[in-house]
Amino acid sequence: MFKFLLIVQTLVAASLVGVILMQRSEGGGLGVGGSSSGFMTARGAADFLTRSTAILGGLFIVLSIVLAAIAGTAREPTKVDTSLANQVAPAPAPATAPATPQQQPGAPTSNQSEPAVPLAQ
Repeated sequence: MFKFLLIVQTLVAASLVGVILMQRSEGGGLGVGGSSSGFMTARGAADFLTRSTAILGGLFIVLSIVLAAIAGTAREPTKVDTSLANQVAPAPAPATAPATPQQQPGAPTSNQSEPAVPLAQ
């Protein structure tokens, strides 16, 4: 039932977009429209498109509420898998320090290295 209503909702939304795009711009949006000569100027076509928009808009809202109600009641409680809760993770292997080359006494260590760019004197 939910999938069927979702398909109907999609068709209503697509129809609503189509009907709205077919209407003439009476407010002169973006500087176009508002002239008395143009496509869809007949009063009957305007009434049909206005009624269609109102009916499709109302149907869209009703379907949205019904779909939300169905989704809220049909939801199953969350199941948590507790099969791994009592198992202990294996201890990690001890970290070994990387082998360092033998350094001569007085040689700079890694923290006392010379800067890559000589400083101005």
